[in-house]
Amino acid sequence: MAALSRFSLFTLFSLACIALLSTLCSAGDPYVFYDFRVSYITASPLGVPQQVIAVNGKFPGPPINATTNNNVVVNVHNELDENFLMTWSGVQMRRNSWQDGVLGTNCPIPPSWNWTYQFQVKDQIGSFFYFPSLNLQRASGGFGSFHINNRAEINVPFNLPAGDIFITIGDWYTQNHTALRTALDAGKDLGMPDGVLINGKGPYQYNNTLVPDGIQYETINVDSGKTYRIRVHNVGISTSLNFRIQNHNLVLAETEGYYTMQQNYTNLDIHVGQSYSFLITMDQNASSDYYIVASARFVNESLWQRVTGVAVLHYSNSKGPASGPLPDPPNDFYDKTWSMNQALSIRQNGSASGARPNPQGSFHYGQINVTDLYVIKTVPPQIIGGKLRATLNGISFANLTTPIRLADKNNVRGAYKLDFPNKPLNRTPRTDISVINATYKGFIEIIFQNNNTAVQSFHLDGYSFFLVGMGFGDWTENSRSAYNKWDAITRSTTQVFPGAWTAVLVSLDNPGVWNLRTQNLDRWYLGQETYLRIVNPEESGETEFGVPNNVLYCGALASRQQEQKHSSATSISRGSSRLLISLLVAFFTLVCTFR
Repeated sequence: MAALSRFSLFTLFSLACIALLSTLCSAGDPYVFYDFRVSYITASPLGVPQQVIAVNGKFPGPPINATTNNNVVVNVHNELDENFLMTWSGVQMRRNSWQDGVLGTNCPIPPSWNWTYQFQVKDQIGSFFYFPSLNLQRASGGFGSFHINNRAEINVPFNLPAGDIFITIGDWYTQNHTALRTALDAGKDLGMPDGVLINGKGPYQYNNTLVPDGIQYETINVDSGKTYRIRVHNVGISTSLNFRIQNHNLVLAETEGYYTMQQNYTNLDIHVGQSYSFLITMDQNASSDYYIVASARFVNESLWQRVTGVAVLHYSNSKGPASGPLPDPPNDFYDKTWSMNQALSIRQNGSASGARPNPQGSFHYGQINVTDLYVIKTVPPQIIGGKLRATLNGISFANLTTPIRLADKNNVRGAYKLDFPNKPLNRTPRTDISVINATYKGFIEIIFQNNNTAVQSFHLDGYSFFLVGMGFGDWTENSRSAYNKWDAITRSTTQVFPGAWTAVLVSLDNPGVWNLRTQNLDRWYLGQETYLRIVNPEESGETEFGVPNNVLYCGALASRQQEQKHSSATSISRGSSRLLISLLVAFFTLVCTFR
């Protein structure tokens, strides 16, 4: 291959075009391509130089922009000094858990290697984000927005906004992920974060005591009188945040792929891992700029004052800088049900179309019989085998070495156990690789019971679920009488308040292996996760994709993995062959468009 001249390579390219043009022109859905180089850079978001993880030199990383049914191709180059995987929070890869980017589905990408994810965002719209899934790396960055637009022929339930604005919010430490990992390994709590970042930047100096000079802050530029869609993602570690914009109403329009009833909020609690879309009209008089605030919740808020992110909303005709006190957070010290009631007020817009022309409310989930019940209980971290661990139903998930379906396809025994209990058991907690043996086409009820003192966020990869109920105390079967069986919001990440429960319903129509986890990074790192293994017993290649041709091998199958080389002689035949394929497909798509 090294001996090929430029002319020979061009000839090969041309012959491939001629041979495959007619096939690809009838293939249908377009492709979008991204080349992500993940590396360390030095940044000072809170005024202290530190190592952060950048994507293509940017922190946060660039947004991924796709449209319903697009095939998304992301070539990830790992330029870190440790293994890496990228996952896609809330993006549902139909029939293709091989691309999910967590240890139960993918072998990690070693340093100096690249791996190409390829998946279709089938029948999906909405606001999501991507992030690193291994080794607490998200605490150092590597995240970015991932949004999926409606097809042109599908109406959205609001007028076309003047623009899309992407905002990431999250708590932040001036120590990087390796230092935080060391602290957790030593059995320590991470303690209070050093601040909150908005789009990777520290707070505007609204207070000279709390915010030192020289902090770079985010400015969102808008035009007076226009309405914008603002997509907000809590990409943080463990802190729930209240989001608000001074003197502006937040019209909630969508959350994690589903349109909501459009209600006005002056502020909204956004928990770790959650994403929301707001329609915000710039209807103020522009006498000054306005504060954008993300402040810590469910903590001692006076003590945590410095854990507040502040950005600036700047009208193009603004007459001066933002000044004065920040807009007030919720005043609910004596009303512990306020945030729960706010969460339950978010309802699905059943008359709106989503990715398809049919209304979102056409699926009558409240009339479907539940086939299985899982009560999943969390408690404070505890010592197991001499180490601090976090558990679900008394089991702390151990690190997988061989991905689950890869083990299945290669008859690897002992890689995992299908014995995750469907309810809390009165037994000594243990560390294990215990997986849920879920039933394909089942309709299951999951109760997240939080017997802990901190808010937890729970996420299910590969699916959205109906968030039908929340309540304080212990869940019982009588709790079902309060379920919303008509217009509950559908989403993939839900909060579970301390000393409370959250109930969701899930239709298991997407075969594969899907991660069920806390989005609180410290608890996830300490073992608070499991997987749902969902296999169609009549599988014939129609419901689940097979092993991808670029699969990586590890664990019990590590001997099958050939060395990945990047010399000019092998860049086409090995790791970078996907790039040539991507160029071919892009060329075909362009030609097909103009045929």
